[in-house]
Amino acid sequence: MMFHSVMFVLGFMPFCLAGFFAIGRLFGAAWSLRWLIAADLLFYAWWNPAQTPILIASVAGNYAIGRKLGRGGRPRLWLTAGILANLLLLGWFKYANFFLHIAVPDAATLDVTLPLGISFFTFQQIMFLADTARTGERPPAFRFYAAFVTFFPHLIAGPIVRPREIIPQLAATGLARPNTANLTDGLLIFLLGLAKKLVLADMFAGFADVGFDAANHGAALSFFEAWYATLSFALQIYFDFSGYSDMATGLARMLNIRFPLNFDSPYQAASIAQFWRCWHITLGAFLRDYLYIPLGGNRSRETLNLMATMLLAGLWHGAAWTFVAWGALHGVFLLVHRQYRRLFPPLPRLAGRALTLFAVVVAWVPFRAGSLSDTVGVLGGMAGFNGISVPRLIVAAFPSLAFIVRPVAVLPFLGDGRTLSFPEVSACLLLGWLIVLALPNIHRMTRQTRHWALTAGFALSIQALFFAPHVAPFLYFQF
Repeated sequence: MMFHSVMFVLGFMPFCLAGFFAIGRLFGAAWSLRWLIAADLLFYAWWNPAQTPILIASVAGNYAIGRKLGRGGRPRLWLTAGILANLLLLGWFKYANFFLHIAVPDAATLDVTLPLGISFFTFQQIMFLADTARTGERPPAFRFYAAFVTFFPHLIAGPIVRPREIIPQLAATGLARPNTANLTDGLLIFLLGLAKKLVLADMFAGFADVGFDAANHGAALSFFEAWYATLSFALQIYFDFSGYSDMATGLARMLNIRFPLNFDSPYQAASIAQFWRCWHITLGAFLRDYLYIPLGGNRSRETLNLMATMLLAGLWHGAAWTFVAWGALHGVFLLVHRQYRRLFPPLPRLAGRALTLFAVVVAWVPFRAGSLSDTVGVLGGMAGFNGISVPRLIVAAFPSLAFIVRPVAVLPFLGDGRTLSFPEVSACLLLGWLIVLALPNIHRMTRQTRHWALTAGFALSIQALFFAPHVAPFLYFQF
């Protein structure tokens, strides 16, 4: 069940909300929290019931270790055991085949199915263990912990919230009382996130898939085909994950829970460091506080610590060398930025934004490509190694283009391969980049602006919700 499916929007969401507040009114907050946990497990089991016991066992096991840590006896031993158990569970399901094929390239692929959201609920429970070991405080009652980990708005794809941010809200006395402001604001944010996913992300996915799938089958992309595919994917992943985060924030708000901000207009960043402070903010904070700083941060072996952190960030996104390459690129970008900042004055803001965006977009190529060889092929097309082709009708309308481009009948790997695909995709890209580069994100909009944005996309969202040929999963579901 996905947030942008008819079953969720018209079935699960109102059913969950109505039951939560009705039970809270009749029986109290403790029973409404139990209702919420049951709804969380139903939501998770809808995807694959056979994987639900893994989630339950993970929650129960980590809570038991947390109780050991809270008693103060041998905390380092229990913390090490808990982190290793979590990493082994994650490693088996997510990386067993990856490391097997590194060791034995011709080995048969293991029949291992990745449990949905395992990267997210594993990281959140590692934070719980680390924080409990550091403070020595006894864990909360099990229902609060279980509700924190399994809370369906963040269970599948984040944000990666910390126990101290959510558990006190789950224990608040007014949790199960409906709040009109939270319900209306939450629904508005949810619907705006839904529009991002259905209207924008899925549209740009169609453009990106054509180019990258062609590269995956050995096609040589021309300049515009390669650039348009890459620019489309950059917008797809932005609207897809920021849309998911908005929907998660809206759902949590309707249930009287406030999530931390997870996106803050990252494509408007003036440096690569600022980009990482604005893109997937909760993941960046986790990597900084629970990996980079424990490794030594910038106090010792700064280069090694930063590269290790970014390589693991890439590997966290997927068990493939393309994700490792993406993490390595960002590690190099961050190191170059730090050295530049120490030696030279900062670039003018416009130049910094342009350079940062260029670096981020280029790095999306290995993230999306099917292999490292496909990455090289797409980057070669972006560099113009396969020529610069434009439809003949476009060249006929602007004859001066004939001196720098090659006229062709159509660009087969751009849009749907028609002559008019070129201006259509160009117009869509212009609109998408205008939105992400010039407009504020929805959390910084006024309420009136949010209403205008919702009005602009509501009809298209409803059309896509009911009449789309299939429900395209969120990109971060695979992570």
